[in-house]
Amino acid sequence: MATVTVTATGVTAAEVVTVARTPAPVTLGADALAAMERSRSIVDDIERAGRPVYGVSTGFGALAQTSIAPARRVELQHALIRSHAAGLGAPMPAEVVRAMMLLRVRSLALGHSGVRPVVASALVDLLNAGIVPWVPEHGSLGASGDLAPLAHCALALTGEGWVLGSSGERLPALDALRTAGLEPLTLAAKEGLALINGTDGMLGMLLLAASDARHLFTMADVTCALAIEAMLGSDRPFQPELHAIRPHPGQAASAANIHRLLQNSEVMASHRDDFEHAVQDAYAMRCAPQVAGAARDTLAFVDQVALRELASIVDNPVVLPDGRVESTGNFHGAPLGFAADFLAIAASEVGSISERRVDRLLDVTRNRDLPAFLSPDPGVNSGLMIAQYTAAGIVAENRRLAAPASVDSLPTSGMQEDHVSMGWAATVKLRRVVDNLRSLLAVELLSAVRGLQLRRPLTPSPAGQAALAVVGKMAGEPGPDVFLAPVVEACRDLIAGPDLRAAVEEAAGGPLS
Repeated sequence: MATVTVTATGVTAAEVVTVARTPAPVTLGADALAAMERSRSIVDDIERAGRPVYGVSTGFGALAQTSIAPARRVELQHALIRSHAAGLGAPMPAEVVRAMMLLRVRSLALGHSGVRPVVASALVDLLNAGIVPWVPEHGSLGASGDLAPLAHCALALTGEGWVLGSSGERLPALDALRTAGLEPLTLAAKEGLALINGTDGMLGMLLLAASDARHLFTMADVTCALAIEAMLGSDRPFQPELHAIRPHPGQAASAANIHRLLQNSEVMASHRDDFEHAVQDAYAMRCAPQVAGAARDTLAFVDQVALRELASIVDNPVVLPDGRVESTGNFHGAPLGFAADFLAIAASEVGSISERRVDRLLDVTRNRDLPAFLSPDPGVNSGLMIAQYTAAGIVAENRRLAAPASVDSLPTSGMQEDHVSMGWAATVKLRRVVDNLRSLLAVELLSAVRGLQLRRPLTPSPAGQAALAVVGKMAGEPGPDVFLAPVVEACRDLIAGPDLRAAVEEAAGGPLS
């Protein structure tokens, strides 16, 4: 497994996802170590000169006017971490915490935080040892960044607080450090503040969600094409010249995928010249690229925001090369909160239009001669009737989750932090929307495959045949009702994983966009 090296210019989005989801080893580049040494020397000079600087010789937030005596400045940093580790709720998933930790290493390695290299190295040691701090779900307002979540991470560095056990249990951090042969970290001036100011949690979740959404938006084209084929829909609306006249790039990419997936199909050829099928299909079929394509364009915007944030200094205060230490507002999570809310809206709509195709596939009055609820023996058997109920319930939840969090500011810290971003909440709910999209596409996948199986002896497109082969291995053929939840869960795994996509792409003649 390739080593991820954090340099003085940061890390890539792909590296964040890799470290979050695999035990890829992490190291610090020589340029990062040198950059941290330079910025630390400036803080040491300030300490020796006795200059008043926020976070170095003063309190925090509404206590910024309180001067801290030199003898108590180490105590100040540890007290900050303890008091800010005030989160509640269930622990965040390990992949979120690992992403957050790597991004905090990145932030320190940029050389504007004034910390000793040993602080970044201590975080790297936790990552490489597989130690995941216990970070509760609730606590961040995206105000001075993700204060409480980052404080829970920092607390584990000092041998206090909790870490996440292999079975999800809560374990003492000091025991985990000792088991891994690591020593608790003693913080110096400014280092506690540097460990908790920033947008690392929000950015980590946004990067993970964007990575998943990118794959799912392609799989949405796959399930859409299968559903259109099963419903005897038309492939004509997906011709490239019809999308060139409305030049949204995402729309063109989605239409090209669907058009290619529908070629060389006996099912499609069977009705191409029938008057009934020459008229316009329903919007959920005909307008699929316009919806899925808009979601792709939204994702492109999110990628741009995340890329800029990956290159950003989000600490406060920042140490400038000329010796100044200046307060900033770069920790404010508005850019990430807005992006997350926008992507949640887009992903919700991709799922919503998918559910509409499922409903059409199951409805005997609209599915063009398929049996009711795709059961060969409807009445005694209910087929996929309740799978559509499940999908409808998930769509309704996604609609609630698509309401923006980033407009819901509440003032804190004695009105010092009087406008907050709610970026953490926006990215938490985005991840839920994206996970729900997996489930919705799984229901469409199963429904479309059942429809194509019931169209036999007509043969679907090569892509459709590949999907039938993969899904059929675990879903079997249409027949009497079975315990349905495990089948849908298996379809969820196929939607999320690489195997179904690889089989469909090979049959379709190459990678889908």
